[in-house]
Amino acid sequence: MTDNTKPSAIPDAAGAPPSGAETTDFGFRDVPLAEKKPMVRAVFDSVATRYDIMNDVMSLGIHRAWKKIFVTEIGAHPDLTLLDLAGGTGDISFGWLRAGGGRAILSDINASMLSVGRSRALERGLISSLNFAVVDAEAIPLPDRSVDRVTIAFGLRNCTDKDAVLREARRVLRPGGRFLCLEFSRVQVAALSPVYDAWSFHVLPRMGAAIAGDRESYQYLAESIRMFPDQETLAGMMRNAGLEHVTVRNLSGGIAAIHSGWRI
Repeated sequence: MTDNTKPSAIPDAAGAPPSGAETTDFGFRDVPLAEKKPMVRAVFDSVATRYDIMNDVMSLGIHRAWKKIFVTEIGAHPDLTLLDLAGGTGDISFGWLRAGGGRAILSDINASMLSVGRSRALERGLISSLNFAVVDAEAIPLPDRSVDRVTIAFGLRNCTDKDAVLREARRVLRPGGRFLCLEFSRVQVAALSPVYDAWSFHVLPRMGAAIAGDRESYQYLAESIRMFPDQETLAGMMRNAGLEHVTVRNLSGGIAAIHSGWRI
């Protein structure tokens, strides 16, 4: 029997397909480079209206605490502007505004996710402080040095060229600006690993099928976590992109981590 908790290949140190490669990872599968973005978009089209439930299922609700820590780490201020990449249903942008941050751009490559975020912003009375934009994080349509904070929460692992995302984030940051990433990461506590693997690959897809009628999307999301660069690899990628004073903060034993870097 094949052990599907271990990928047959891992991302290269740069976090992008090797030079000249014609395929990339989609979970544990290799797919043509041009097909990954539409496949990821299909996953999030499928889960958009149940995204919050999905996050609760994937993290047993702990993602809410992680996001509160993340928003505090961003350092909201009314004179600062935020670009929230892969902002989905708006949790980070909303937290930024509630913490006293200035104008925010809530962006996502997936229009279905952004539509949910807009509806939630209307419900919360936050729409006037937000701009909404369908944005591919690998090619951000903003001028150089135009925002003070760039965030991406639980979105970087779904990007095809993670190096491009990091370079673009640095490009649009003003000097003194900060990039922060919240993402599922590599468990640092040995005793947690077998429990976490069992949850990810056996329980989670079944719950996805039962709750959302969508086992395959949940299977992909679990696999995408394992294919994501570990803490030190991602920190190195950020430095290679030109970000400085890079730090890593593990959450819940490394199940998730906050990576931070500055444009000096």
